[in-house]
Amino acid sequence: MKDLKTIIRNIPDFPKKGIVFRDITPLIGDKNRFKHVIDELAKRYKDKKIDYIVSVESRGFIFGAALSYVLGCGLVPVRKKGKLPSETYEITYDLEYGKDTLQIHKDAFEKGKRVLVLDDLLATGGTTCAAIDLVKNLGGEVVETAFVIELEFLKGREKIKDVPVFSLVKYDKE
Repeated sequence: MKDLKTIIRNIPDFPKKGIVFRDITPLIGDKNRFKHVIDELAKRYKDKKIDYIVSVESRGFIFGAALSYVLGCGLVPVRKKGKLPSETYEITYDLEYGKDTLQIHKDAFEKGKRVLVLDDLLATGGTTCAAIDLVKNLGGEVVETAFVIELEFLKGREKIKDVPVFSLVKYDKE
């Protein structure tokens, strides 16, 4: 997966000074590397009987949609407050620089379904923990959380309790 690091662009001081943004647009724009990412994720999850992939907006949708197609399972979007049109459950959580609220449709899936929570990036873990809580609120079983990129130095993995964490590309320092 080191090869993927060569195509993920580093944008210093975005969205604010001191942050190095990991830009996946060159990765998803390269058909061979994008296919490779989806193939690697599909290999890992093909035998895990995933009923739904829950993806967090917005970059998580890119990988979630492609993987749900390959695995033949449903895709459930988790969105910021006010973006889903039907009845929702919501959770407010802490960010490095404030708070945010995520929502999921109340009828996104039936109780007892096996769910993979998938996002493009694991940083501090707040968004992922919120998504896990939303899935559990609906009675879903979170099989694993998966990421294309993990920023290990932010220790987000440590916040995710009782759910396995998988990532393809890891950065151990900014």
